[in-house]
Amino acid sequence: MGEPNPIDRVSTDDLMSLATEHGSTPMQVGAVLMLDARHGFDPEQAARLLTRRIQNVPRLRQRLVTVPFGCGRPVWVHDPAFDLAHHLSSVPCPAPGGEQAVLDLAATLIATPLPRNRPLWSAILVTGTAGPEAAGPDTPDTSDTSDTSDTPEHQAALIIVFHHVLADGIGGLAVLASLVDGAPGEPAPAPEYAPNEDFPRPMPSARRLVTDAARHRLQPTSLNRPTGARRRFLSIRLELGRVHRAARAHGATVNDVVLTAIGGALHRLLGQRGERVDRFVLSVPFSERRQTNAGELGNRSGVIPIDVPGIGDPAARLETVARTTRAAKQAPPGASTALLGPMFRLLARLGLFQRFVDRQRLIHTFVTNLRGPPGPLAIFGCPITALVPLSVATGNVTVSFSVLSYAGTLTITLNADPDACPDLPALGRLLAEQIDLLTR
Repeated sequence: MGEPNPIDRVSTDDLMSLATEHGSTPMQVGAVLMLDARHGFDPEQAARLLTRRIQNVPRLRQRLVTVPFGCGRPVWVHDPAFDLAHHLSSVPCPAPGGEQAVLDLAATLIATPLPRNRPLWSAILVTGTAGPEAAGPDTPDTSDTSDTSDTPEHQAALIIVFHHVLADGIGGLAVLASLVDGAPGEPAPAPEYAPNEDFPRPMPSARRLVTDAARHRLQPTSLNRPTGARRRFLSIRLELGRVHRAARAHGATVNDVVLTAIGGALHRLLGQRGERVDRFVLSVPFSERRQTNAGELGNRSGVIPIDVPGIGDPAARLETVARTTRAAKQAPPGASTALLGPMFRLLARLGLFQRFVDRQRLIHTFVTNLRGPPGPLAIFGCPITALVPLSVATGNVTVSFSVLSYAGTLTITLNADPDACPDLPALGRLLAEQIDLLTR
């Protein structure tokens, strides 16, 4: 007789994603793969390929099951009724507008809770997405105003969304590595996709966490208001080499450039709203691992608050942020989910967690930043022309940012509640202007 299969329980970090899911939107993340389908795209063939390739990602065929009280953490179990039709659909692009129309569809998908009685992921194949708003990779601009001269015709897209308990950012890239053309037949280590800003692994004490929280308590602003269920995405794409050169010129990193630009853009956005804020606290997740494979997903991460100026000379602000992040690497004032998790889970059980996140005054926004595949990829026989990261913020964070590099391009996705942040297009333009200032 063979050895019994070991029980596959969620980790303590994974519990954070479950215990804190009491807000207006589910704890779901994902990506949009824009495809060059000018040589043809067959959704039925794509579904057949996907059916074979998900065999390499066991988690995509597993359900999360809650065990009786006292029996430990929830467990992952094989779903004997797995049916790809429950997870994958195909639709024509619902509106003209190219990439922005696809992002609007993705916003609806990511805000729709995934059924808990099935594997926690969903995907949509979108056909006929070519439109006047599809951005070229060298255009440091929002997708509302983009150049179409190099845009392939007859584009398609794949939107994929999964619950955060399934994987963090590093794990999501491992899933992608198993689904693209040329992926290995068995789960294997994915290429080393590291955060664009690496933080050290030591974790702070509980006393330090409390001290840092008190130090970072903020004055109320319109950036922190309770949010609703709707979301909207806006994407900016830049030449990665240009950002690298600007960073090196000031002893900084790509992530330093992005954080500096976000600080300047938020300052100007609040100025347009009649508010004056000169500094911002950005919560930056960091990973405790540099790589994983499709057989070992879940979450292993923490967060660190970074204080970013919003005013002053752009170069001086960048150098200030670079010094701040260097200091954070030496002695991080961050918090692992292993430390914060028990406190948040207790608040959730007491029904107090939502009250906490709806009124928190510790951070202005979240900024996730991952270094993705360095070279171009293809899926279903179609080159992937853009890889757009998706995430949502809950509680009173009205707008957040997801950053991902891919094949020489840096993509920044702005994620907002359109009711609490109705001027998202203006913020996109301000962010593009700030990055242009920093990379000239």
